[in-house]
Amino acid sequence: MDIGLTVGDDLDRLAAASERFDFYELGIGEPTLVPGDIDTDRLDRALADRDLLVHLPYSQPLTSYAPEVNDAIVAYQRRLLDAAGTLGAEKAVLHATSADRDDVGFRDVATEQLQRVADAGRAAGVEVVVENVGHQHKGIQLSILGEIADETDTPVCFDVGHAYMEGGNKAIKRFLRGHGDQISHLHCHDVRRRGDTHIPVGAGEVDYGVVEAELSGFDGTVAIEVFTDDEALLADSAERVAERLGAEF
Repeated sequence: MDIGLTVGDDLDRLAAASERFDFYELGIGEPTLVPGDIDTDRLDRALADRDLLVHLPYSQPLTSYAPEVNDAIVAYQRRLLDAAGTLGAEKAVLHATSADRDDVGFRDVATEQLQRVADAGRAAGVEVVVENVGHQHKGIQLSILGEIADETDTPVCFDVGHAYMEGGNKAIKRFLRGHGDQISHLHCHDVRRRGDTHIPVGAGEVDYGVVEAELSGFDGTVAIEVFTDDEALLADSAERVAERLGAEF
C-alpha cells in the first residue's frame, strides 16, 4: 500500500510537501493548471522521484442532457488524460457527477460517459478512478456509483469523508461491504456533520474502525486529503490511516 498526499493544483505546495509520502496527487485542468503549460523539469524536481497521480477538474460535470456536450466532455477529459499519461501519472481521479442524478433514465447516460472516459484513460496508460461525491447536489449517489463502476469495470476512488457526509458511518460500511473489491484509491480525511470537512483524521466523526474492518490489508493507494500544510498534522493522519490498514508510514 502506498500513502500519498493531495496538493490541489499548486506546484509550490507540491515542492514544499514532505518527502515521507510515496506519491502526490495533483489537480490539473483549466483554468489553473493546464497540463500543456506545466514546466516538466519543475514538476520532476518537485516530485523528487515520488509517483504522480492527478485529479481531473473538480467542477467539470461528467454528463449533460445534450449528446454534443457529452462528446465535448469526453474529448476534454481525453485531452487531459493524454497529457497526464505523458507526465507519467499512474491514476486520475474523476468526480462522479450528473446533470440530473434524480432522473432514473439518466443513469444510462452516466454509465456511458463513465465508460468512455475510463476507456480514454486506458488508451493513455492512466487508470481512471471514479470518486464518490454523492453529498453534493449533482453527485451520483453511492448506491448507483457502485453499480455503474462495476458495469464499466472502472475502479473506485472511495472518499471516506464524502461518504460520511452522504450517509454517516453506516454509508461507509455499506459501500465498503458491497463494493470494497472495486476500490483502487482512497481519499482519507475526517469530517463533522456541522460542516467541518477535510480535517485531520481523528478530529472528526468518521469511524475509521469501519474502514479497518472492511479494508484490512488494502493494497491500493491512499491519499491524505487534509486541508492543511502542517507537516505534523499530515503525518499524524497518515500514521493513523496506515495503522488502521495494517501498513507503515
